Amino acid sequence: MGEATVRTLEGRTAAPPPTEERADRSSADRRPRRAPRVPRRPRLWFEVLLIALSYWTYSLVRNAVPEQRAAALRNADWVWQTEQSLHIAVEHTVNRAVNSVTWLIVGMNYYYATLHFVLTIGVLVWLYRWHPGRYAAARLALFATTGVALLGYYLFPLAPPRLMSGVGFVDTVVVHHTWGSMASGNLANVSNQYAAMPSMHIGWSTWCGVTIAMLARPVWVRVLGVLYPVATLAVIVSTANHFWLDAVGGLLCLSFGFTVSCAWFGALPYRLTRHVARRGAAPATLQAP
Repeated sequence: MGEATVRTLEGRTAAPPPTEERADRSSADRRPRRAPRVPRRPRLWFEVLLIALSYWTYSLVRNAVPEQRAAALRNADWVWQTEQSLHIAVEHTVNRAVNSVTWLIVGMNYYYATLHFVLTIGVLVWLYRWHPGRYAAARLALFATTGVALLGYYLFPLAPPRLMSGVGFVDTVVVHHTWGSMASGNLANVSNQYAAMPSMHIGWSTWCGVTIAMLARPVWVRVLGVLYPVATLAVIVSTANHFWLDAVGGLLCLSFGFTVSCAWFGALPYRLTRHVARRGAAPATLQAP
């Protein structure tokens, strides 16, 4: 058959695309697209070893960052003065007020020392057991968050408010003789006291909170997930371990972590399928929680 013509709106005729061009378009439409990366089933021994080595490396690098005391104190003064000039410096008022309630501040000291680790490990275990298809992506987000925080410790040494002189902050661990900070008392010599920016208490607690809020089924558990980073913010400020701007740094690191995870797996952890597909099956990549 001869080439057909196509009538345009102006009444003119135009030839259709050549046969070769139509064939190229048809073959391009049929070309298979690259499938998103499929999560693999996590191996327990590997995950335990990986988490242990990662935390050991993080602690080693964090504490190996030079304790630039003079620079850290200068940066703390700068942060404090900046907050005052913006009328957002609430840390001193909160620290003094909560310190006057002994049972509350003692509880916060232990909260600061323990929940940071306990709940993060607990959420990892929960993901591994009940959401194996999402575990690797969520773990990558957490690891990337923690890794980029090391740059903050190196590039911007910052003293916590409790170590500033002449301001009046209370080191609640020292005053109340509680075990609540690796950077206070006898443990100070094995921990970098000037690594307050960014706050990984906020980075990790927000990772936990988002994970729980997105994946847990009971509404009350989701609510607790949302409240967990909020409570952590109150704790780090009340105990004078961080400025609240350190929390902003922690959230920025977490955003980076989720970006890395999304780029690697093609979706946020909570959009991936809950279960790992069986061998030989075509897995669904995206799934509602």
